[in-house]
Amino acid sequence: MSGKPAKPRKPAQASTVASSETAGQKPKLLSGGNPQIPKGDGDAPVQAYISAMPGWKSEVGRRLDDLIVRNVPGVRKAVRWNSPFYGLEGQGWFVSYHVLTRYVRVTFLNGSSLSPIPSGAGKDEDSRWHDVYEGELDEERMEAWIRQSAALPGWRGFDTL
Repeated sequence: MSGKPAKPRKPAQASTVASSETAGQKPKLLSGGNPQIPKGDGDAPVQAYISAMPGWKSEVGRRLDDLIVRNVPGVRKAVRWNSPFYGLEGQGWFVSYHVLTRYVRVTFLNGSSLSPIPSGAGKDEDSRWHDVYEGELDEERMEAWIRQSAALPGWRGFDTL
């Protein structure tokens, strides 16, 4: 997103959930309660992340995943840096979310092009985020952002999606 082209990489293979998770052990929660989920591609690691989200945040994760799948046919999923990412083949990654202590941060990787622009901003001039607090997921607004974001070129930082 900094304008530098990403180096092409081999497409990632579908992964399975780590052995500690399949053995019935809960994933470790990192700072702020974010689940530590191994890097992986496909639905399984994303579902493992959502299942490990603490308390009310797990329901937010399920609802976000459902909104994205319903509104973006052919969406691809992955977990990187202990966060689910969603993207489209040939267009890149457009949204991710992450658990923090009091909220779930939904980051649109091309968010500066959305209308209205999500209020959260950092060093990356393209990304914008929206923090979802308990009981405050506005599904109508989120669906609009998801559809807009998926229609735009996304981020191509960790593979050739």
